[in-house]
Amino acid sequence: MLDANIKAQLAAYLEKLQRPIEIVATLDGSAKGEEMRMLLTDIAALSDQVGLRTDGQAGRCPSFAIGLPGEAPRIHFAGLPMGHEFTSLVLALLQTGGHPPKVEPAVIEQIKALPGKFDFETYISLSCHNCPDVVQALNLMAVLNPNITSTMIDGALFQDEVNARQIMAVPTTWLNGAEFGAGRMLIEEILAKVDTGAAARAAEAIGQKAAFDVLVVGGGPAGAAAAIYAARKGIRTGIVAERFGGQVMDTLGIENFISVSHTEGPKLVAALEQHVKDYAVDVMNLQRAARLIPGELIEVQLENGATLKSKSVILATGARWREMNVPGEQEYKAKGVCFCPHCDGPLFKGKRVAVIGGGNSGVEAAIDLAGIVAHVTLLEFADTLRADAVLQNKLNSLPNVTVIKSAQTTEVTGDGQKVNGLNYKDRLSDEIKHVELEGIFVQIGLLPNTDWLKGTVDLSKFGEIEIDAKGQTSLPGVFAAGDCTTVPYKQIVIAMGAGATASLSAFDHLIRN
Repeated sequence: MLDANIKAQLAAYLEKLQRPIEIVATLDGSAKGEEMRMLLTDIAALSDQVGLRTDGQAGRCPSFAIGLPGEAPRIHFAGLPMGHEFTSLVLALLQTGGHPPKVEPAVIEQIKALPGKFDFETYISLSCHNCPDVVQALNLMAVLNPNITSTMIDGALFQDEVNARQIMAVPTTWLNGAEFGAGRMLIEEILAKVDTGAAARAAEAIGQKAAFDVLVVGGGPAGAAAAIYAARKGIRTGIVAERFGGQVMDTLGIENFISVSHTEGPKLVAALEQHVKDYAVDVMNLQRAARLIPGELIEVQLENGATLKSKSVILATGARWREMNVPGEQEYKAKGVCFCPHCDGPLFKGKRVAVIGGGNSGVEAAIDLAGIVAHVTLLEFADTLRADAVLQNKLNSLPNVTVIKSAQTTEVTGDGQKVNGLNYKDRLSDEIKHVELEGIFVQIGLLPNTDWLKGTVDLSKFGEIEIDAKGQTSLPGVFAAGDCTTVPYKQIVIAMGAGATASLSAFDHLIRN
């Protein structure tokens, strides 16, 4: 099952086990069951600390669980955790075996102190790069708290269950038999949802912080670069972010980041976060800015009620997926309306889907999905596609793709629980037409995260923060960088450079004032 190179690496990891662990498998004679048997046999053979039993009686088959001998296991894998989930498997083995996690001590204590019983089930696809973050967070919680269990479920393997529970996007997490959340969640986000007092405690702690010299709002590439450049000047630097890494966390392949031929979004974000933490930067994650108040000390009010003060501010709030803003879209989000074809595509195997948008992202999504689903309908508002010619040629060669141009999507339709189609207007005839399908992938660009700044700093007609060559906004002492600004070409490498520029400009502002 595992090649020699992976076995050698895994054996080295398993040397870190501090206590015996046990794998309990529930197997059948299916092909996936035999693959699972081979995988678990390979793992058990690599360390004397790993025991294997194949007499499990779990409800899902094939599946296996990881625990301590003599105890009921709390980490379960319903499916083969390969691809992006292989790391989840390795961490589950190590952490169950006593290897310390790379988590802040305060988070560990918060998990251990959680009252109540929590049975988490996470539906994933093996091609999803966001799913492992949720699986790994919940697995760690299960290791640390005996009242928590975590089960990873491969949606492609357990299709009947996915259909019964109306799972239309991954990761989707259920808690104690009810839907808990959809999309990527950090361990801090999960704790904030189950620990009802966490938000109030965080707001109180943030509100007591002294004023910063530079406060960066946003934790994407621009915000990280700005924070690093400021901290290297030896000045008091803070960074407040709704989600560290921003949209890069949702980016699968990155092949144009100069000097790195290929990486993935989560991997780059992990490196950014570690680089920021190498310096004396006060990182306040999972905090959303709500209001900017100019003054001698600029104030940033957060949605949790806390207020931060700083001598200068750098706005690097990035952008988000542009939505269609048509009836039914909000109602059927994660119930057929999706934004990530890599993550959610496998859930639509053998079904009919639409892709909205004829740029590079839309055409690439249609090409990817065509290899999984029964049929793809691509709808483009304009009378021509905007994607690169090589992509259009590939798209036109696929037999299960229909391209409809001059099409304005007017409504997402459904049965109350999931998508069953969409309506669009033929812009040439004004005729309203209907397409029956099970999924819709929206790929129509980005919107800057600047709604909270309206009336405070000057924004362009597109909602972007207007800046000059130094990153200065219309407010003295307030700078901006990255995809939320008027800088052309929204690219990671450009955002990083803009973040550095804004930070150097903020420092120049401080020494001159």
